[in-house]
Amino acid sequence: MMPLRQQLRDESDFDQLPDDVPISATIADIEEKKGFIDYFRFVIEVKTKGASKYLIYRRYREFFNLHQVLEARYSPEVPDKPGPNTIILPSLPGKVFMGVKQDIAESRIPELNTYMKAMFDFRGNDKAELNLKRGEVIFLLRRVNADWLEGTVNNQTGIFPKSFVKIIKPLPESESEGEGGAHTYSYLRCFLLTPSGVATRDVCVQEDLTIQPSYKELLSRMRNVFKEDDIAVNYRDPEGDLIRILDDEDVQLMIKESCVQQVNDKRPVNQFPWELHVTMTSDLSVYNTEA
Repeated sequence: MMPLRQQLRDESDFDQLPDDVPISATIADIEEKKGFIDYFRFVIEVKTKGASKYLIYRRYREFFNLHQVLEARYSPEVPDKPGPNTIILPSLPGKVFMGVKQDIAESRIPELNTYMKAMFDFRGNDKAELNLKRGEVIFLLRRVNADWLEGTVNNQTGIFPKSFVKIIKPLPESESEGEGGAHTYSYLRCFLLTPSGVATRDVCVQEDLTIQPSYKELLSRMRNVFKEDDIAVNYRDPEGDLIRILDDEDVQLMIKESCVQQVNDKRPVNQFPWELHVTMTSDLSVYNTEA
């Protein structure tokens, strides 16, 4: 029986995807390429949600490199025991160092097809791949390879196919390209605390992580984000208690304390080290009033 989580995804998120999104990939053939080194590459037929098809061409080493990246980031230290931020990846056929190249390539087709099917089947159902919904803004972290990106959205960090999204702010082509004063997108994690629960928002900020906003700027932005006017902005101190922000000096103190805590926090590289907790102005029950 199909797991409920996968069934709900198939019935909701899938319908929201554009027609040109790939939904399956199958190796249809192999092709010999001649040059300084002769090699074979796999001819992969990709089918889209809209029932169209196209071909892409990949060498085995591209499968291998992608798998190494995924293993380094998501594989559990103890086999068969995934933790909260790990998954058990499908098996990739191993390298072969001796034999006829064409025979080796042809022998890999069944296992690689199984591998690709597994990669498509676990989309969005684990910690490696992001759940994507139409209209969401994903904060890009890095390229995995030519077809896959890594980013953050809704408290999740993971990979996703580049073809699923429209790039608003591209990543630098090289590590040095993002230096020299060029702005990149950062994001601020915010929480709205209400009696009915907590709402989380990742707010896109076109400033680098060293920016120190004013109290009025933070208050105005939070009013716009959560569509509430009568609010207070807060942060959590090292003991976990909420501290209400009332002026620019409180903002400075928040940033100073967050830099101390940042050493122990494992956050994406483009996330501000401080977070905002938004409450209703009249709600004083959220504060620790013990002496």
